[in-house]
Amino acid sequence: MKLKKSVLLAFAGVIFLGVSSVGAQIITREQFKDSVQKLPYFSIHKDNYFVTGIPTNTAISSSSSDAKYQISFKQMITRDKLPWDTYLFLTYTQKAFWNIYEDSFPFKDINFNPSITWGKPIFDKKDRLRGLFTVSLEHESNGRDSIYSRSWNRITFSYITKIFKNTRGSFELWAPFAYKNENRELLEYTGLGEVNLEHEWKPNKLYVTLRMRKGLNFDAKGFIRSRIYFNPFKQNHSNQYFMLEYYLGQAEGLLNYKESKSMIRVGYVIKTNEFSFFR
Repeated sequence: MKLKKSVLLAFAGVIFLGVSSVGAQIITREQFKDSVQKLPYFSIHKDNYFVTGIPTNTAISSSSSDAKYQISFKQMITRDKLPWDTYLFLTYTQKAFWNIYEDSFPFKDINFNPSITWGKPIFDKKDRLRGLFTVSLEHESNGRDSIYSRSWNRITFSYITKIFKNTRGSFELWAPFAYKNENRELLEYTGLGEVNLEHEWKPNKLYVTLRMRKGLNFDAKGFIRSRIYFNPFKQNHSNQYFMLEYYLGQAEGLLNYKESKSMIRVGYVIKTNEFSFFR
């Protein structure tokens, strides 16, 4: 399945907006420093979730329906600033595709993604926070061997900032290496980066997110993933939501990265708060 041309145009438009936007921030250098001192050493990195769903592009069956879950955490090396006002932390993310509707409940694919990350806050001339810049050394693999082995390494450059009121963006560029032996065509499906957008409709109640990637070739390969987060309760001190997710494209997992998917899933998520500096 190929993504429509409109998706590619939207992808290019989002990149332009992310690069050219200049929304003012309200957090000062001192407030940021105080906030970092209060952060726990061990915390959530990406969303932690369990969702299940069905395909929309093929017949619904026990083999085409599945569950997907993710565990992700971050460990700060130190709260104290390193040279050039930087911080260092470790991250680990594990994503699994689980065929819970088949006999014996087999796992179809498990992806492992450890990294070490160097981060630097970016301030304007008035010492207001404008963005967070990070450089990460990442490894991602499915932990298998022989013809089923899938792995790649990359240096990831990321920038998180506020784009518009109640809208944040994360923009990543990848410099991949050591991946060609098992995955010669991987970049044709993953590309060299991704765009993540988050819009806050109602604080701690309702969020919408969008993630997009475009493969390296001129074909419409890549993916678009949208999510709606909703908290039905009066209080939400633990960042817990129900989540509705729609995925369209390839490379959702490493094992069958050429496989085209159109999946709708629903489930439970503990949402990351890495955008919280830009609310």
